[in-house]
Amino acid sequence: MSGPAREHPREGTAAAGTRSRGRPGYDQATVLRRAIELFNRQGYDGTSMGDLARELGVSKSAIYHHVPSKEHLLEQALDEALRELSAVVDAAVGSEPGTAGIASGRSAHHRLRTVIHRSVEVLVAHLPAVTLLLRVRGNSPLELAALQRRREIDLRLAGLVRAAIDEGALRDDLAPELVSRLLFGMVNSVVEWFRPEGPVSGPALADAITTMVFEGLDAER
Repeated sequence: MSGPAREHPREGTAAAGTRSRGRPGYDQATVLRRAIELFNRQGYDGTSMGDLARELGVSKSAIYHHVPSKEHLLEQALDEALRELSAVVDAAVGSEPGTAGIASGRSAHHRLRTVIHRSVEVLVAHLPAVTLLLRVRGNSPLELAALQRRREIDLRLAGLVRAAIDEGALRDDLAPELVSRLLFGMVNSVVEWFRPEGPVSGPALADAITTMVFEGLDAER
């Protein structure tokens, strides 16, 4: 009677560990990270679950104890990148697409600078996931949905650019939509060359891009 009572908490703990880790040796975060690395290296379409199993050193059948499908991994990876970028924009322009928002009473110009700076920080912190996001071409409903979320972010950023122009803080001879695309184009290009172990730190990179962007965009005073 006393034996099973003592074992029951351990059984519960083991069950919880199984749910969070899958099979022993890999937790879900590690599986996702290795999958993203492989997708970036070989291309998502060129990577099979067998490839991922070999990368992890498990059998092809065993990989399904970690994840249900390759598409599930892609969805998690894209959501990681988009969720973080959306949060940055939410903090600056409000929670609904198309709103200008008033974040802590700050000017649109200040909020736009903050968005650019924070976007670089997100890119650096989630470099593999953002790299994968930027390589999506809409080859599946999942990828098309991710592209739509990116477009919504662009539209909301364009609204913030327009608000900064209207308050006289930015030059008014450039279309807000064009400025938005150029801003994120500069930020996104970082994935092609930035390396965390390189000579430029993430904070220094965010400061440099923000300074360069707004020296060219700020209205003459």
